[in-house]
Amino acid sequence: MDTLLSVTWNVDPTLFTILGREIRWYGLFWVIGLIVAVNIVQKIYKKEDLPEKWFDSLFVYMIVGIIVGARLGHCLFYEPEYYLAHPFEMLKVWEGGLASHGGVIGILIAVWLYSRKITKQSMLWTLDRVMVPTGFTAAMIRFGNLMNHEIYGGPTDQPWGFRFVDNLYQWMNGAEPIYTDPSHPTQIYEALAYLIVFAITMYMYWNTSAKDRKGLITGVGIIIIFLFRFFVEFVKNVQVDEEYSMIESTGLNIGQWLSIPFVIWGLWLIINGLRKPAVVADTPKQSQMFKPKQKKKK
Repeated sequence: MDTLLSVTWNVDPTLFTILGREIRWYGLFWVIGLIVAVNIVQKIYKKEDLPEKWFDSLFVYMIVGIIVGARLGHCLFYEPEYYLAHPFEMLKVWEGGLASHGGVIGILIAVWLYSRKITKQSMLWTLDRVMVPTGFTAAMIRFGNLMNHEIYGGPTDQPWGFRFVDNLYQWMNGAEPIYTDPSHPTQIYEALAYLIVFAITMYMYWNTSAKDRKGLITGVGIIIIFLFRFFVEFVKNVQVDEEYSMIESTGLNIGQWLSIPFVIWGLWLIINGLRKPAVVADTPKQSQMFKPKQKKKK
């Protein structure tokens, strides 16, 4: 392959070091994605005049759900034998290993608990609002993967192929870099798809009545994210060795099999959301919660 037509990606994953601890670009992009998501959902709650405690509780539920779900998803979906034999290794989130499918499952469980205990609304009511910034946060995470030289694709002769550092940890410790063949920058492919989801869901919430069609915004976001994820897996490198046997026997990898149920669910949500009429949810209003009681006239 002609490496002159490719991009040599030699960005250091470390943003800076403080007190002997690495602060990586990946962490920065995670924080940016989280801050933007929090601000958008907060604006949504304010627009609908929802109780402030609803938003505060949602933040806690979502953070725990995403981190725990993504970590357990990686451990149990991709390397179950190792982590079930070494369960305490699951706690080492800082060593990497987060699965987006597990993160989504974690979010669903968190939203289910949040809806039962806090809002008393349906899960879909909450998910339709949480989905609005999800594409942006997912895109930031993939840009973080790009900075980490991870989750990239197989060889390509396209001019946008990236030559990633193959001996990353040795290179970060002073060794000469060993570059991969020009490869599909699947992190960028996914990030662009997720930004499209973000644009669509933002438009749907702020410019249409979609938020009053239960599950419609969630369905659109879910089906685009996981349908794209299904197809991009064809050019993505295998993440763990256990996937080879699955690909040989079924033709699909773990990520693709995990995407199929979400695509089906997303399609069902869209059909159901369009079939039923738009209904404005009956929710308590923050502006009415602390109104002083009027004195009765004698």
